[in-house]
Amino acid sequence: MSACINLEGNFTVDSPNVKYTPTEIISDYTYNTTLVEGNYVRPVSTKMQFKTERKVGKTGVMLVGLGGNNGCTCVAGAIANRLGMTWDTKEGEQSSNYWGSVMLASTVKLGNDPGGNSVYTPMSNMLPMVNPNEIEWGGWDISSMNLGDAMKRSKVLDVDLQKKLYPHLQKITPLPSMYFPDFIAANQAGRADNVLSGSKQEQTDQVRKNIRDFKKEHALDKVIVLWTANTERFAAVEEGINDTSHNLLAAIQRDEAEISASTCFAVASLQEGCTFINGSPQNTFVPGVIELARQRKVFIAGDDFKSGQTKMKSVLVDFLVSAGIKPVAIVSYNHLGNNDGKNLSAPSQFRSKEISKSNVVDDMVASNRILFEEDEHPDHTVVIKYVPYVADSKRAMDEYTSEIFMGGKNTIVMHNTCEDSLLATPLIYDLVILGELCERIAVKKEGTDEWESFHPVLSLLSYMLKAPLVPNGAPVLNALFAQRCAIINVMRACLGLEPDNHMTLEHRFESFLSEQAATLQKNKKRRTV
Repeated sequence: MSACINLEGNFTVDSPNVKYTPTEIISDYTYNTTLVEGNYVRPVSTKMQFKTERKVGKTGVMLVGLGGNNGCTCVAGAIANRLGMTWDTKEGEQSSNYWGSVMLASTVKLGNDPGGNSVYTPMSNMLPMVNPNEIEWGGWDISSMNLGDAMKRSKVLDVDLQKKLYPHLQKITPLPSMYFPDFIAANQAGRADNVLSGSKQEQTDQVRKNIRDFKKEHALDKVIVLWTANTERFAAVEEGINDTSHNLLAAIQRDEAEISASTCFAVASLQEGCTFINGSPQNTFVPGVIELARQRKVFIAGDDFKSGQTKMKSVLVDFLVSAGIKPVAIVSYNHLGNNDGKNLSAPSQFRSKEISKSNVVDDMVASNRILFEEDEHPDHTVVIKYVPYVADSKRAMDEYTSEIFMGGKNTIVMHNTCEDSLLATPLIYDLVILGELCERIAVKKEGTDEWESFHPVLSLLSYMLKAPLVPNGAPVLNALFAQRCAIINVMRACLGLEPDNHMTLEHRFESFLSEQAATLQKNKKRRTV
């Protein structure tokens, strides 16, 4: 029986398809797809090169919502891991880790050893990547509370760990942030004691200056800006306001009411050449922002962290539909008591969340016309309630009703207790790590001389996001397994390796198995000589 072997150290690909230089990894790669035209199906091959810069520059991350539960937990986690902190709980001593991060705490299959054993390596071992321990953290918040007190207010981390972290976090105070009350719930007004003043243009200019100052102060090579602040209501997309980059920039100058704070942050980030990631469900990326990103050739990614209930849904519905089972009703209920839940208790902000949660099954349903007619969808309801007592410990309850063989019915009921910020924080690390890596990857198709970066709408980050933003005309992919495979296979392509196709033919034919046995026997004899 095959075993799993873990490869912890660095490895080198020995292949004529890959070349290592002191600064780059350059691979030759053939991208194989299948084109279907009517009833004719044919394979298509595209030859290209991948180029990956090996140097990971000094990186800074500026969080919008630095003093919120996610923001302070993110910084606290990075500090605890950098210092190797341990702390006591009623279950015993705990050690700092990055569990929950797909980039830092999961492994990928690299290949097989001569005996047919699967060899796995940490995903972070595939290519040079930024380490959260080495990131400079900063950002903005509408609350002036230092991060030490914000950590205590959030009640996310164990008390013993809070005591050890407090001296480090109390020194960090958020920069004043944009506060446009019309876009977030009125119940947030009590926190807003650290806000920028002036017109929207003046505030956008100040955010740009903050980014430049942060980069200079810490001698950074790059800055990534990430929104982990309150969910905003949806902004109306209006002709002459936010429909083009030109109109959007002019609307900010005119102080138009329908321009949200998150959109202004995105504009400021793009104008400074910094990747901007939206971790909330609102439509930050109005058409004008997307056009600006394309013009500036700067990455944007969103929307909304995919941490608990929706992540489970993207797995379970994919399983049901792939198994030929027809989900006909999905009812999802949540209650939580943190500030996110408080903000979402307002109808306009809840509507933003409802939209991002509801669309997660669409591509999986559309993939199976045996089960679903065109434009047929399961009944799908999402409910969120604010219950202060449960704080950050969100409860999620789901009921999946499906039709099965010969008119039968199947019901799956799931209860999920989510430590909300402890699930969301590793996603912040993942989004930053993968976003930074994508900045160092370029491709060149055969027959062209120019290297090309990923499309500015960085859809490769979809694994971490509920409502993935994709380039215009591209399909939205929500199935979690496929999203993860995309990340892994892009990294394999950077190393000149074929996608891991899961065929494992070496374990399915007698000739392969005999060859492996002979190799093992030969190696055994060598060791005994």
